[in-house]
Amino acid sequence: MANQGSGGSRLPLALPSASQDCSSGGSGSSEGGSGHPPPPRNLQGLLQMAITAGSEEPDPPPEPMSEERRQWLQEAMSAAFRGPREEVEQMKNCLQVLSQPTPSSAGEAELAADQQEREGALELLADLCENMDNAADFCQLSGMHLLVGRYLEAGPAGLRWRAAQLIGTCSQNVAAIQEQVLGLGALRKLLRLLDRDPCDTVRVKALFAISCLVREQEAGLLQFLRLDGFSVLMRAMQQQVQKLKVKSAFLLQNLLVGHPEHKGTLCAMGMVQQLVALVRTEHSPFHEHVLGALCSLVTDFPQGVRECREPELGLEELLRHRCQLLQQHEEYQEELEFCEKLLQTCFSTPTDDSMDR
Repeated sequence: MANQGSGGSRLPLALPSASQDCSSGGSGSSEGGSGHPPPPRNLQGLLQMAITAGSEEPDPPPEPMSEERRQWLQEAMSAAFRGPREEVEQMKNCLQVLSQPTPSSAGEAELAADQQEREGALELLADLCENMDNAADFCQLSGMHLLVGRYLEAGPAGLRWRAAQLIGTCSQNVAAIQEQVLGLGALRKLLRLLDRDPCDTVRVKALFAISCLVREQEAGLLQFLRLDGFSVLMRAMQQQVQKLKVKSAFLLQNLLVGHPEHKGTLCAMGMVQQLVALVRTEHSPFHEHVLGALCSLVTDFPQGVRECREPELGLEELLRHRCQLLQQHEEYQEELEFCEKLLQTCFSTPTDDSMDR
């Protein structure tokens, strides 16, 4: 399905030239030597023309607007106001496609065509809902109920990951939509997809949606905690999918920085030991985010520092060895800084007793 949702094509592509021989280069004026500035070619130019016209002295009196220019102005204004209405209609059409029952007695080719049409509808909706107004309209059209209730756990993986992506796109930075999605029970389903889905793309998109629902969203984070989301996040970091590992560690680090009150919960889960175990795996760019999360966990948190000092972890030796490996590699400077900060925080500070005082 073609993407008809872009707002960039609402205006006429170009204003008809006021002179047929403006490209000949002989007159030195785009108006064929009339002395008037060229007419605007988009809505921004139209607004600028109105501002300029309003600030100029009416002397000499302006010439009457040509019929050609008047017609373009009417088309531009009509297109500017028509665009949102057209996009709502496109969303309604997509929802109509997604609301249809799956053909029960169809052949393989028909089922494949039906799935392709539904995937196209979800992709178009994702493009349209990049606009926050469209995302709000989508929810008012009960689109989110359809996504959560029917498509997050659909049979084909192509429908599951596109549904998760659309939920994240609509939810990011919009509290009212986040609250609706949370109220529909989407977070539980998304965590289940992240933890168990056999398709890596589904898991990555589910993590994206989870991130959009829990970052800067207190109600979402509380649900995340009740559903043991940190354990799911840790298991995701232990998978072999690099993108999933990096994004999971990044989300953990972000949550620790934004919500330090949950550090005790994470320490009780054994998070320090599990993060150190991840750092011991074969080196990869993923380690930067793991060490960043570990830094966040111990900053201003004596319990985390004490756990990092446990002799059986061997963390100090690991960090010193890692620093030696990274010092000659400019691309790993952030990871090196995290190692140095951990050494400073955990192994160059006063004793536990003086910290507790």
